[in-house]
Amino acid sequence: MPKSYDIIVVGAGSAGIGASVFTAKVGLKTLLIDKSEEAIGGDCLNFGCVPSKALIHAARQVAAAKEAGSFGLNVEGVADLAKAMQYVRNSQASVRRHENKEFFEKMGMDVAIGAACFETTNSIRVGDNVYQAKKIVLATGSRPRKLDTPGLESVPVYTNETIFNLEALPENLLVVGGGPIGCELGQAFSMLGSKVTILQSAPRLLPNERPEISDILIKQFEKGGIDARVNSRLLRFEGDVTAIAQSGGEEIVIPCNAVLAAIGRELVLDPLKLEKGGVEVRDGRIVLDDKLRTANRNVFVCGDLAGGLMFSHAAELHVRLLLNNLFSPFTKKLDTSHFSWVTFTTPEVATFGRQADQLDKEGVSYITLEHDFEHDDRATTDDYQYGKLFLYLSKGNLFRGGQKILGGTMIAPGAGELIQELILANTSGLSASDIFNKIYPYPTGSRVNQMAIVDYQETRLSPLLQKVLRGLYSIK
Repeated sequence: MPKSYDIIVVGAGSAGIGASVFTAKVGLKTLLIDKSEEAIGGDCLNFGCVPSKALIHAARQVAAAKEAGSFGLNVEGVADLAKAMQYVRNSQASVRRHENKEFFEKMGMDVAIGAACFETTNSIRVGDNVYQAKKIVLATGSRPRKLDTPGLESVPVYTNETIFNLEALPENLLVVGGGPIGCELGQAFSMLGSKVTILQSAPRLLPNERPEISDILIKQFEKGGIDARVNSRLLRFEGDVTAIAQSGGEEIVIPCNAVLAAIGRELVLDPLKLEKGGVEVRDGRIVLDDKLRTANRNVFVCGDLAGGLMFSHAAELHVRLLLNNLFSPFTKKLDTSHFSWVTFTTPEVATFGRQADQLDKEGVSYITLEHDFEHDDRATTDDYQYGKLFLYLSKGNLFRGGQKILGGTMIAPGAGELIQELILANTSGLSASDIFNKIYPYPTGSRVNQMAIVDYQETRLSPLLQKVLRGLYSIK
């Protein structure tokens, strides 16, 4: 006889933990399932956000020490990767204290360990045990795509799931893929002392960003010694430490002692036996409606498994929608128009809201503000005058609050933090005038958000408006 629950959540990553913790807290009988105790925490804790940001932090400390040569402090050599990786593991261990089987069981939920698959439309099998529930949430994530290149066996190849096992710094690291993972980890290893080459098949790094943003990032990479090549593809490996690629219309030879494959992610659906659960699959993806429901209306999907936006905070967005629709009489549809993301390179790239191509597609009238940091005081003192901000405003009267902030992108050190007030404005429906009227402590970095709007407003100071203002002044 299957053991019964109110809700079963399959996958203990960001989405699964978020959903199961809340349902357990409100008193629903909750079962959380994952394939192993070590897998709890999902990609974010084990192979993604936590270890990568810890490694980036260590790498930035090393880079800052080397840059101190400008002020008379000379530091040479390469970092001890084993010590950096120990810092990564310590960071993971700290988070794991509240993301483990025992911790969740103390919260009141049951945790089953093992491979899960559907037994029927409302039951899940784990080994010899079968569990049934009124609602089932699938949140089993995704995995990195693997390289398939001739000669691959001649060189160590890593993905984000294995790169953090390295204990010795590769002299030459080849990164295949110029998306967020490739750019973040490639730069981190470069800062630590590896000679890094990035091969990107697309015309630019971070292809979801504006070309101007990617151009600035490449220039900063090149200043740091990274050889970043776009419109390039890996052809084959020859010998023990050589890769052959096509770049700029010709074949090039790239020394490499290790390879990081960062060519995207894929879903793993077959082990779930979705057909037994009445869950429809089309073109390798689960068919979902705008409320993240499958063809079986009692089965929901959250996180990477839903396809589309593969970020930990996208999982959070999914979970909030799911919980609202499970408990509220007023159901909602998935809305990603305010979604934001950050690529944690140096400089960081932060993007939010609707972008130009989406606004054009939707037929929305808007104004593009392009603001350089060349004359920004904080950028001058902290040496990032190369920074740039793009903002998309709706058309209207600035001073009457008619111009809403529709979206934008920034590249600068700490852009992910600097842009937060703009994300709040976009999410909450605040206007450009709310930013315009704010008084910033001087010289905070986020003041640049206001200066972009100030500069735009100055361009609207027409001769007629100047004449009107002079007239008003004269009668005071």
